[in-house]
Amino acid sequence: MQSRLIQGQYFYAKPFLKWAGGKRQLLCEIKKNLPKNIKDPNTIYFEPFLGGGSVFFYLKNKYPIKKSIISDINPELMLTYKCIQKDPEGIKKELKEMREKYLRKCTFEDKKDYYNSIRETYNDNIYKINLNKINEQDVKRAAQTIFMNKTCFNGLFRVNKEGKFNVPMGRYENPKIYDPDNIDEIHNVLNDNVIIKIQDYLEIEKNIKKNIAKNSFVYLDPPYRPINKTSSFTEYYKNGFTDDDQIRLCEFIQRLTKNGVNVMLSNSKTKDGFFEKHYSDQKIHPVKARRNINSNGKKRNEIDELIITNYSINI
Repeated sequence: MQSRLIQGQYFYAKPFLKWAGGKRQLLCEIKKNLPKNIKDPNTIYFEPFLGGGSVFFYLKNKYPIKKSIISDINPELMLTYKCIQKDPEGIKKELKEMREKYLRKCTFEDKKDYYNSIRETYNDNIYKINLNKINEQDVKRAAQTIFMNKTCFNGLFRVNKEGKFNVPMGRYENPKIYDPDNIDEIHNVLNDNVIIKIQDYLEIEKNIKKNIAKNSFVYLDPPYRPINKTSSFTEYYKNGFTDDDQIRLCEFIQRLTKNGVNVMLSNSKTKDGFFEKHYSDQKIHPVKARRNINSNGKKRNEIDELIITNYSINI
């Protein structure tokens, strides 16, 4: 469990990115549906659709998890985690400089020009990321990702088919670009036996050996199946997530279940009963969540979602 006492106040690591589909609004329901073994100090935690990491940070702050393997197919996202793990001072230095330059701009148009210059540099310098060899270029790029996340429209990470970031700047009075205390807390958490990878969720089967299966807990937060034709948002990476992908994920969970691994999945509740049909042999928990990604604030209402587990709730 991670916390630090600063001037009489405890600080805990919290998500440093705003991420579409983030689970802050669903944490209360997730807490209610955790498996019993989450309290076991030998628990090994896997989260292969990491995103903003709300569930990961909550669990690391709350429970004595022995080891965590966090991953995502989005290399730019995982680079931000790896750079904070390896070089928090470099990240803070870059963010502080960008924040100062951004805030010195007097008008919205001036800020927009600066934002666009960062985005253009970012898109002109796409390269294959190697998490095993973090260098100054990686740290600068990770800081640019964080900067754009804090200043772009609605905090989205969206790329086009070429893999280029294409979100315009948002309208924020004083975005929290530079948060050194939280960077330090995240650094501490990520250095507490946490492995960071760029990989597809299927790869974690290789990490779950039979001798640790009973001590494993997997949380899956894939791109949600759209509740209607206009609500789909799976463009965190240049590949989408189709119904066939959702079915393959269900089959993956069935294999983990046979091996005694505790699994939790969150997804949308759709009118056609898609998940009720494919997960009829699992425990399905309808929950309420607040939609925060819609550009129209009036449409950010509570919606029906599902938490699906392959274990009975007995925590």
